[in-house]
Amino acid sequence: MRNEILTGVKRLVVKIGSSLIASRTTGLRLNQIERLADELAALRTAGREILVVSSGAIISGITKLQLKEYPKSLPVKQAAAAVGQSRLMWAYEKAFERKGLHVAQILLTHQDLADRRRFLNARHTLVTLIEWGVVPIINENDTVAVDEIRVGDNDTLASDVVHLADAELLVILSDVDGLFTEDPRKNPSATLIPVIPEITEDTERLAGASSTFEGTGGMTTKVRAAKKVAEYGVPTLIINGERPGLLPTVLAGGPGGSLFLARERRMKSRKHWIAFTLRPRGYVRLDHGAVEAILKGGKSLLASGIVEVVGTFEAGDPIRCLDPDGKEIAKGLVNFSSTVIDRIKGLRTRDIHEQIGPQEYEEVIHRDNLAIL
Repeated sequence: MRNEILTGVKRLVVKIGSSLIASRTTGLRLNQIERLADELAALRTAGREILVVSSGAIISGITKLQLKEYPKSLPVKQAAAAVGQSRLMWAYEKAFERKGLHVAQILLTHQDLADRRRFLNARHTLVTLIEWGVVPIINENDTVAVDEIRVGDNDTLASDVVHLADAELLVILSDVDGLFTEDPRKNPSATLIPVIPEITEDTERLAGASSTFEGTGGMTTKVRAAKKVAEYGVPTLIINGERPGLLPTVLAGGPGGSLFLARERRMKSRKHWIAFTLRPRGYVRLDHGAVEAILKGGKSLLASGIVEVVGTFEAGDPIRCLDPDGKEIAKGLVNFSSTVIDRIKGLRTRDIHEQIGPQEYEEVIHRDNLAIL
């Protein structure tokens, strides 16, 4: 199954970690960027469609500005990103030009992804670039992003780009070989896991945090990204990008890395966007009957099944739905504000009409706007 998946993929998102292409002491690792560009260009020539999500801008800027430590304040990070991003794109442009390929810079924030119209516009742009044979180089727009609109890390951004571009595989190039049975830094006898059929709590416990200066995410963010795209029906390959020739070898069916399989039942694009891109503004706690109706009956959420409302939100905002034990079972877009839901919770539709008056909607969250988790 592993070989069939990897050899048959046409469109893939390749995330390149900071530690692979940038160093605090030397700045951008130009030889490494050229080598990776050669391998990706070969895949493009072989008929694969490539999108690159690249870290490294901040580290590049830190070196150019001769900062002594990784910046802690947002303005300094943004200044470093502004200096480093242009250098990073220049390096990619030169590297891919050697192989006759053009690149395009795409800078995104969470706000671009959370707005459905902007999300779809970005999708059309990426698809057009791919059709023209251009390699998109994507990064978070660190220069302008504040905490409220930040994606946070490029593993997460790469998982968003998979959905955005309707890709068939997420490849995360890191400085580690993949997911091991134990932390190989602590136990040298730990073995690499070549295939992970399902991401469970045990899988997530195996993921350790990165301790490198260059990397902002560790295996934890990579596994989280793999879990996210698995819901969209897309597998994830984590491999060591420091090893020359490994990526094309693995995609040709050779050994290497860890492949996280996708879920058999693929979540629709809009519901995946609701579940994994939008940030909830609050939550409602449901009774057992409502949980049963949503999970097993495929029903909408009605006010009668709500026992508690937490947070301040307006109609159209995303919220979480919790079962009586506090476990998240779904996310959805509400038809009412938190104030209104607090007034009508626990009431049947007939009672709402009698006590409060006619409402525009009968459902608090319609099933078309409800993503089951």
